[in-house]
Amino acid sequence: MADSSFDIVSKVDKMEADNALHQAQKEISQRYDFKNVGASVDWSGEKFLLKASSEERVKAVLEVLEAKLIKRGISLKSLDAGEPYASGKEYRIEAGLKQGIAQDDAKKINKLIRDEAPKSVKSQIQGDELRVSSKSRDDLQATMALLKGADLDVDLQFVNLR
Repeated sequence: MADSSFDIVSKVDKMEADNALHQAQKEISQRYDFKNVGASVDWSGEKFLLKASSEERVKAVLEVLEAKLIKRGISLKSLDAGEPYASGKEYRIEAGLKQGIAQDDAKKINKLIRDEAPKSVKSQIQGDELRVSSKSRDDLQATMALLKGADLDVDLQFVNLR
């Protein structure tokens, strides 16, 4: 019997992020506590750019964006928000979306699989994703359950189970 395998990836659907951004913009334009404070959220290249007149307001804008991302099914582990900084008369936060699994995170996942997963399971790093293979599909499913339960700093998806 041939080996079964699956890939571990960390990707964010750009359209869902865009939808969350538009929902956040709509809520910010309608909420009373954001009137006359210059609150806004928009794309700045590949990052979100949040603006407001005070540090507290820009943090509130970030909370609105986070709520909309969660509602659209995007994990907050994928959001990389910076600290508020002053820019002229306004405060800004830049927040990026993490795509792919960083090399050090991939090594942690690889070590976790090697140490705690069933012994027939093998994993290898392929760029910004991992390929996990085994002769037993049950062992692969046990590995998925192990990784879902692990406290990792990365939002993981499991694709290409075959």
